[in-house]
Amino acid sequence: MSADELDRLERERRDADVRYNDALTALDRAIVSTDGRDPSRDDAARIGTALLSFLQRITAFVDTKDRQLAADAKARAETLARGLEPIDELRTQVAVLRRAFESVINRSGPQSALRNPQSTSPQSPSPQSPVPSPDDFKYVGFEDQFRGSDAAVEERLRAYVPIFAGCADVLDIGCGRGELLAALDAAGISARGIDANDSMVTAARARALHAARADARAYLEALPDASLGGIVATQVVEHLEPSYLMRLLDAAARTLRPGAPIVLETINPACWLAFFSSYIRDFTHVRPVHPETLQYLLRASGFERVTIRYSAPVPDHMKMKTIDLQASVLASSDAASQALVSLAHTLNANATILNSLMFTHLDYAAIGYRT
Repeated sequence: MSADELDRLERERRDADVRYNDALTALDRAIVSTDGRDPSRDDAARIGTALLSFLQRITAFVDTKDRQLAADAKARAETLARGLEPIDELRTQVAVLRRAFESVINRSGPQSALRNPQSTSPQSPSPQSPVPSPDDFKYVGFEDQFRGSDAAVEERLRAYVPIFAGCADVLDIGCGRGELLAALDAAGISARGIDANDSMVTAARARALHAARADARAYLEALPDASLGGIVATQVVEHLEPSYLMRLLDAAARTLRPGAPIVLETINPACWLAFFSSYIRDFTHVRPVHPETLQYLLRASGFERVTIRYSAPVPDHMKMKTIDLQASVLASSDAASQALVSLAHTLNANATILNSLMFTHLDYAAIGYRT
């Protein structure tokens, strides 16, 4: 709020304060003028007029007070927000520098071989040699800020671990910082990950996880048939061109053992909030994939029992609200109440429609099994 607006509100408050005091003084004089006797009709009229004027001034006085307090609170909040902006900027810069430093240290430090284990499986093709990009660690910092901490993401992804119970040689495509790899490892499920981002791989290896930098399709195409016990890719398919995705699924079907699971989690574009928030925010996304589309693509590539599992429901406080009318209004037969009931039903129906389109689930996973 500008200084001129604050000055205007302060002037209005002072004027209302003066009028309030004048009305209070006039009311006091009108009461005192009776001098303790029973008030006459003229006295009552005079007191009534003064009281009405006083009540009107109270309303204006309270209203200007409220508006000034609200404006003051807003101004303080804006001042505080401006003061915190440098902190937010510094936090972002420090996070990016930390990821850049980790990338350099873990790639060249004397203990890197201990912190960066490679899969010893004879079925694993040689990973592509890391070619660091200055943009890689910036994207890891982006993930840190907008996707959440390693622990928070690992807790959310742990829901997929039971699908891979009893499996071995699971491949996490686009493993990122290694959150799901860590959850699989904790459950005793052997798994390795690949990612196109060198700094992501560095972050995963720093946690003693098996990760390599590689192109997903090239990696799968170099594997023998039926060499994997499971494939998972969380928040990956939205980064891929359609032709690449379809060939990737064909390669996945060839390299998975019969009955092995595949899990593909992505942003739910059927939820408008997810599309206009999570999807658009990430500048590396190529195109959204509708749940029915991904389900079809898995079936077309030879997978069976393909289901859609939705996750990350939109919190209730972010959804459209419905109107609850009092029972007396619902039961009333007068025209005004009936009109109000009809309006409430229409608004509630529209809120339900909008909630089903805009505020459902932020993510979904297509889950299938190799035939």
